[in-house]
Parts: sequence; C-alpha cells; structure tokens
Amino acid sequence: MNFFKALFGGKIEDTEKTKKEEELKNFDLIKYDGVKALKTGQNEYAIKCFKKAIEIKNTDLEIRDYLARAYVAANEPLKAFEQLQKLAEAQPDNQKIFVQMAHVTFMMEDYGAMADSCERALLIDKDNAEVSYLYAKACIGQGDDVNAVAMLTKAILLKDDYGDAYLLRGETLLKMGDYEGSDADAKYLLEKQSDNESVLILKARIEHKLGNNDEAINYYNKVVDVNPFSIDAFRERGAVKLEVGDKDGAAEDMQQVLELDPKQTADINGEFSAEGVEEKTKQAYNKINPFGL
Repeated sequence: MNFFKALFGGKIEDTEKTKKEEELKNFDLIKYDGVKALKTGQNEYAIKCFKKAIEIKNTDLEIRDYLARAYVAANEPLKAFEQLQKLAEAQPDNQKIFVQMAHVTFMMEDYGAMADSCERALLIDKDNAEVSYLYAKACIGQGDDVNAVAMLTKAILLKDDYGDAYLLRGETLLKMGDYEGSDADAKYLLEKQSDNESVLILKARIEHKLGNNDEAINYYNKVVDVNPFSIDAFRERGAVKLEVGDKDGAAEDMQQVLELDPKQTADINGEFSAEGVEEKTKQAYNKINPFGL
C-alpha cells in the first residue's frame, strides 16, 4: 500500500507542488514586468500584466492597486474605480483607498460618487486636509459653492499653507461675488508665490470685477510674462482693453488667441486690423465669452 502511494500519490503531489511554485514564479515575473511597464508609460502592457497576475493570485491587493493606477494612466477611470471598489471591500478602514476613489471619480466627473468617497474617508479621519479639499471640489461639481467654501476653509484650518485650497476658495468666492474675500486669498497667495500663473489670473479677474481695469491689465501682463502661451490671459486682457477703449490692443490680443487656439477661428470671421476693428473685435469677444466665470 505504501509502495503504491509513494509510486503514484507522491508523483501527483510533487506535480501539484511544482505547478504552484511555477505559478508563483510567473506571478512575480509578470508583476515585475507590469510595474516596469507602468513606470515607463507602457500602460496597455502594464494592464495586461496585472490582469494576468490577478488570474494567478486574485487575493493580491497590491496588484489591484497597480492595476487601478494603470487604468488611470490609460485614461480609463471607470475600470480603475472598479478595482478600487474591490480594494475598499477588502480594507474598509484604509483612507488612502477612498482618497484614490475621490480622485478617480473627479476624472469621471461623477461628483456624487466623489462626495460619497470623501464622506467615507472623513469617517476614518475627519482631520485630513486633502479630503476636505477634495470634498470641496465635489461640492463645486454639484453646484454647492457655499459648502465648498466651508470645506476649503476647514482644509486651510487643518493646513495653513495649503495653497491649492486658498486658490480654489478665492476662485469660488469670486464666482459667488465675494470680491473682498476672494482678494484676501489672492493677496495671501501672491505673498507666497508672486509668479504663479493661476494666482495672477485670479488677481486680474478680481481687479476687473472691482472696476480697476488698469490694474487688471497689469496683472494680465504679468501672466503673459510668466507664460507667453496663456490663452486665458490674452483673451481676458483683450476684453478689458476693449472696455477701456484700446481697440488696437484688443485686436492684437484676439489675434494672439486665434494663433494659440486656431479652433476658435471657425466661430469668428474677419481679419483683426484697424479697419472695422471695434465691431469685429466686439463680436469675437462676445462669441468666446472671456469672462465666463
């Protein structure tokens, strides 16, 4: 009896053991290939590797995390979200997973799901500044600017040098018509990063809303100094120039917009020269709505 067991049963056990060892060896090789591909931007190959690795070992959470990242890099956020859901089921107390879910749902423009991810993250740690910031973005996506400002203020209280939160709060307050509050955030940011393009554009927009057109143009000039390819700066500066009667300057800025973004030419007819410049430029700026804040 023992002889036959050794002769046949042992072979079967050895074969199964060898097969498992081979699978685990393949798993490590495939995982390594996938990580290498992800780091070098070969996203489709990385996805193939990670999917194959999951077939071998579907309980490996790290592989699912890598697969989610690969889907994000490949601009497939829904598939990334599906992997993150599996991770959340396995680790419901891991806040980092819900933060990733918030980023992915933002890519999907699913602001309801984004808010849900943030709420679940806050249940784990209510004092995470990044989560409050992401929650604010979800609120803005749902048209709830009041709660967005509240969440951004909370984020700043938790992290007093949170530049992105100051900027988003300033932009939101400007949209709400609170120019004083918006200007306070812009001034704070200018003290910290005086050559930041987004901050300079915010300040220019505030000055324009306050009726300080010369100051607005001055700040738009600074934006162009920082980034000579800023379409927003040329478009909005041109609109302000038109308001103050600088028709030629407005036409020059419009020409810059069309050169930087030729797609807009399809909606705008005519050359921008001294002849008939005022009417043509007005029509152009009306069509591209430079201050659609």
